[in-house]
Amino acid sequence: MQTFLVLIYGLLIGSFLNVCIYRIPRNESISFPPSHCTNCKNRIKWYDLVPVISYIFLKGKCRYCGEKISVRYPLIELTTGVIFLALNIEYGLSFSFFKYAVLVCFLIVIGMIDLDTTDVYLKTTLPGIIIGIILIITGYFIGYYFKSDMLYYAYGGLLGGGLISLIILLTKGMGWGDAEICLLTGLFLGFKLTILMLFFAFVFGGFIGVLLVLLKKKSRKDYIPFGPFISAAGIFTILFGEKIIAWYIGLF
Repeated sequence: MQTFLVLIYGLLIGSFLNVCIYRIPRNESISFPPSHCTNCKNRIKWYDLVPVISYIFLKGKCRYCGEKISVRYPLIELTTGVIFLALNIEYGLSFSFFKYAVLVCFLIVIGMIDLDTTDVYLKTTLPGIIIGIILIITGYFIGYYFKSDMLYYAYGGLLGGGLISLIILLTKGMGWGDAEICLLTGLFLGFKLTILMLFFAFVFGGFIGVLLVLLKKKSRKDYIPFGPFISAAGIFTILFGEKIIAWYIGLF
């Protein structure tokens, strides 16, 4: 029953993340006005807002004007729900579950906005950084972290943000928004997992970049946003990072 409720909760959160992804770049409120069709402006009824299911019943179209609804909406809802479910299986309803669920939400929103606009907005990264610091302090006061853990997670943030900042200063090949994302993610992951996250971010980015060039979707001179790769690597590390590290150590 618990896993089912977590899945439903994740689907609902995913629906809200869709709102954030659409409205934040347009400088619109994420709470007002209520959900409406972006084409005909009709307010969407509650029964047309059920994650994934409403999209299927509406056949991917607005009930009022027939405007096509992007399949990305249910995919983000479903992805968020599945990730929440995986976190619950791994961590139960613990502090770690809550912490990583919060990080996943930020990474999905930031990554998708960067993919759409090639911009990283401070209004999405700064709240995440603040919450990351608050969670480090909270984890210590509730006895979930030792005092050394506070430095461990602080160093994770410094590593993530610091390394990308250094790359920016030396090469100017990345944006400061990328440093913000890595600082945010490092505060949640800690030093060890941040190293892994950075590794996978460059692997994912390099692989997709080369693939796009080979398929002639991009040229070598085209800008490819790095935020989506950081976000994907962050989520991948949350789900599999500890297992990968344990496997690697086991080799020796």
